[in-house]
Amino acid sequence: MADSAPSAPTSTAAEDAERLRARIDTSRPHPARVYDALLGGKNHYAIDRDAATHALGRNPRGYLDVRHNRDFMRRAVAHLTREAGLRQFLDIGTGLPTQPNVHEIAQAIAPATRVVYVDHDPVVLAHARALLSGGPEGSTDYLDADLRDPEAILAGARATLDLDRPVGLGLAAILHFVEAPAAYEIVATLVDALPSGSAVFLSHLTADLNPEKILPGLKATGLPFTLRSRDEFLRFFTDNGLEPVEPGIVPVHEWRPDGTWDLPAVDPDADLSGLDPLEQAARRGIGDVRAEDINIYGAVALKP
Repeated sequence: MADSAPSAPTSTAAEDAERLRARIDTSRPHPARVYDALLGGKNHYAIDRDAATHALGRNPRGYLDVRHNRDFMRRAVAHLTREAGLRQFLDIGTGLPTQPNVHEIAQAIAPATRVVYVDHDPVVLAHARALLSGGPEGSTDYLDADLRDPEAILAGARATLDLDRPVGLGLAAILHFVEAPAAYEIVATLVDALPSGSAVFLSHLTADLNPEKILPGLKATGLPFTLRSRDEFLRFFTDNGLEPVEPGIVPVHEWRPDGTWDLPAVDPDADLSGLDPLEQAARRGIGDVRAEDINIYGAVALKP
């Protein structure tokens, strides 16, 4: 009997890391890395820091948008875990690890919760291990997949999630990087694959709210955005037979606020004048938010 053909050699961790590094483009800002800079993170490059600094130069309180978006995600996941009883989440457009992450929120309430993160940025992938630290009773996984390929996302998620049982689908601050009609088609494909009892939480940049103050900061990042009106945002729900739960579509800081703001890292009365704008923003709390600071809509809906 002839010998069977030798199996293809498997790549080493070093080879995988080298391939990731080759995919990283440091010549232009990337949304996940600029977001990380505005959140006070460390996993970005000079080009991303410059973009975030320019944005704050045009809108000094612009950090409140990204941090209140993050706080909306926290409240939405906590609500869906505690009140809706969901024990599975599919978080697309995860971004760089910034506590609390979805699995930390959900598993603190229900330890057996399963979470799958999805992103396609190589810097995010390089830091994925920081996300893959779920509790012993639950499960946490990570997919290298592009939002524009929802079928691949669903296929990969099935390795960890039971798509015959309710799933919380997270699309926080990601769809404004996708033009129509593709954005609506992506959401339709994802929602259609989920069973009754599932839920969707979305947030999205808009020009409806404070455009004269917010838009210069967004333009200064150099990133492409597709801003959507309230009616255009609502379509993500109504086109798929979803009805947002109370309070409906609102600026993210108004979605079921619970008063537990992220706290400043230093005394709020401390002299921050020697720090650059990003360092100053990282040391400020978000409890002083005003209506004119936010231009992100947020909403949560259940699938009947």
